[in-house]
Amino acid sequence: PNRLNPFSTFKPPPCRGCSSYLMEPYIKCAECGPPPFFLCLQCFTRGFEYKKHQSDHTYEIMTSDFPVLDPSWTAQEEMALLEAVMDCGFGNWQDVANQMCTKTKEECEKHYMKHFINNPLFASTLLNLKQAEEAKTADTAIPFHSADDPPRPTFDSLLSRDMAGYMPARADFIEEFDNYAEWDLRDIDFVEDDSDILHALKMAVVDIYHSRLKERQRRKKRFARIVGPVEHDKFIESHALEFELRREIKRLQEYRTAGITNFCSARTYDHLKKTREEERLKRTMLSEVLQYIQDSSACQQWLRRQADIDSGLSPSVPMTSNSGRRSAPPLNLTGLPGTEKLNEKEKELCQMVRLVPGAYLEYKSALLNECNKQGGLRLAQARALIKIDVNKTRKIYDFLIREGYITKA
Repeated sequence: PNRLNPFSTFKPPPCRGCSSYLMEPYIKCAECGPPPFFLCLQCFTRGFEYKKHQSDHTYEIMTSDFPVLDPSWTAQEEMALLEAVMDCGFGNWQDVANQMCTKTKEECEKHYMKHFINNPLFASTLLNLKQAEEAKTADTAIPFHSADDPPRPTFDSLLSRDMAGYMPARADFIEEFDNYAEWDLRDIDFVEDDSDILHALKMAVVDIYHSRLKERQRRKKRFARIVGPVEHDKFIESHALEFELRREIKRLQEYRTAGITNFCSARTYDHLKKTREEERLKRTMLSEVLQYIQDSSACQQWLRRQADIDSGLSPSVPMTSNSGRRSAPPLNLTGLPGTEKLNEKEKELCQMVRLVPGAYLEYKSALLNECNKQGGLRLAQARALIKIDVNKTRKIYDFLIREGYITKA
């Protein structure tokens, strides 16, 4: 039989035959895998076979029914004791015994104190580890380099939706663990004429609240309990490396899709792509002028509207054209959520640009935040922030500039 590590957190998957939870002892096929092929005793005795697994394969019996520290304590009982102490707390031996079911209160306390508290082997090992750790980090403090601003996913991107509720600037989530723990304290008021029992009850509620806060902090520092500062830095660096590798893989996949087979062609492709992007950002209103050039009436309206914009006024004449592509009718805002939050000018903008109020409010908030952060905003930055039609972005940007919500960089 294969003896399991008693201090391992390994949890076997369900039985491959009947999908039931595996209870020791159970069977592991020595010829199949990875992944490992586990069977319960019932499926093993009836000769269960699946794909490449045959009933005549060699096998191992997985069990924790063997002594580790004490002849009268099995490895399974050692694990149960440690889990019970973690759940019930050190010193609550009656609760620990109730959870274990196989040992008495006195046996649990005596065994734990002897083998896990007063064991000289464990004490010397822990002391040596502590001294080695202190010697390693005594004169090598890890410097902290503050960043100007934490990285944020682009607005309305897939990563932004995956991180819904996370605030990178605060490195925290909008909703905490046990988010409504404070509700128990909202009606508590300590006054002088409280009776002793009432005062003790209020103090107990506060103590319970503090324990819930400790649990909230404990869950936030999950990795800090198992790794030191150097290991944590390596952990973060590995995440950054993973991000860079994924970005490089995406770039190589883009080259392959475009039919590029060598890096010389890839450099030419990147140069041309950058040039096209710069030209797209420099695009003027020429396309809009050409749309109305054949219609003298529409051309006059366009010129009048541009004159109003240049003078700081809102355009009073809507654009219509009798030739070329017809302009879409204004959007009807009746019944759309968020309409009540708009002023008249914003409603007019949403109607002409055909943008629902909810989306406009999100775009406006994103542009305002970026403007406040940068001290100003360029049109190119707005287009990079809002991934919609560039003409709509320009109209939203011009409107917010004109109304004084944002300023040009």
